[in-house]
Amino acid sequence: MAKIKCCNLSKIFNAGGDPFEAVSDLSFSVQTGELVSVVGRTGCGKSSTLHMILGLERPTSGSLTIDDKEPYTDFGYFRGRLAAVFQTDRLLPWRKTIDNVAYGLEILRVPEPDRRTRAQGWLERVGLGGFENAYPYQLSGGMRQRVGIARAFCVEPEVVLCDEAFGHLDQVTATQLRGDFLELVRETGKTSVFITHDIDEAIELGNRVLVLGKPARLLMDLTISEQMKRNLTARDEMKTRILNAIEANRPVD
Repeated sequence: MAKIKCCNLSKIFNAGGDPFEAVSDLSFSVQTGELVSVVGRTGCGKSSTLHMILGLERPTSGSLTIDDKEPYTDFGYFRGRLAAVFQTDRLLPWRKTIDNVAYGLEILRVPEPDRRTRAQGWLERVGLGGFENAYPYQLSGGMRQRVGIARAFCVEPEVVLCDEAFGHLDQVTATQLRGDFLELVRETGKTSVFITHDIDEAIELGNRVLVLGKPARLLMDLTISEQMKRNLTARDEMKTRILNAIEANRPVD
């Protein structure tokens, strides 16, 4: 069953009076429980697409629905149903770690004892037990991103969205966090869309990889099996196909 449906979606911004097309006639769907990676050049419109999924931007034309509801026009309906992890952790510097994790629950008006219990549980799950009372400035970049992941999952959303969530971290930390994030998505059965400019990361995480051109439109839709991920030759061939599509900036069979 399709959880997210995107049909002939476009987004045009007016920069200083000049129209700029960020998304052009984009169509795809994401099934319930699926983890889909979205890869493309920096600045190709990936984040604009994610913002429309989150309901932060209104599409210029076309349609985008989640469970047949529009995120922008039905924004209130999606409170607690959508959560996001961004490139920057976006933690509130004056709040302790546990209070940052519980922030979404506070907005949802979950009673304080319950939200602190849930926040503590998610801190344990992301490996930050014992750091409940630390402030963001006392944590490393990887630890702060773990707090962001815990905050997203803590509201028990139906859909988790990630926008270049690990791109700013060192390779070792990013690899660890990708593995932990993938395990959490699988364990909880969340529907997830992961945006990245890193082709290896897209292949590693996704059940499918959507390759976008510039402006954002679908160039390729690849299904990725676990066997293909473990086969280095198959991975290299797939990476080459994706690179060729992005460089040509046109759909490739």
